Amino acid sequence: MTTENKSVVERALAELIGTGDADALAPFLSDDFVHHRPDSTVSTKGEWLAAVRAALVPLAGMRVEVHHVLADGDHVVMHSRRGLPGGPEIAVIDIWRLADGLIAEGWEIIEPVSEAAAHLAWWEPAG
Repeated sequence: MTTENKSVVERALAELIGTGDADALAPFLSDDFVHHRPDSTVSTKGEWLAAVRAALVPLAGMRVEVHHVLADGDHVVMHSRRGLPGGPEIAVIDIWRLADGLIAEGWEIIEPVSEAAAHLAWWEPAG
């Protein structure tokens, strides 16, 4: 199951990057798919696909370097670095939960690489 789940996530990303079309993700998502953001925003399948679709135009030409894809049971974690030509680079952690061979739930954390050092000291008192 772990290998199959990892393959589903990798194929979904390959389809998105290969076609540049958010609708290419739809067959990989369950009908009740839910996407979570760090600010507690939750999106349905339709809402999330619309957001991805809207982001694809300004993100055309984005470089995606997948560094790790780890799977454990029904969860797959992907660590990547992404960037636009001449633009800032971001580090992204995606966590996907799969059910019945489809992506049922997703979480995403994005950090601009240029801000990483400052974020490593969040616990230090301001001063």
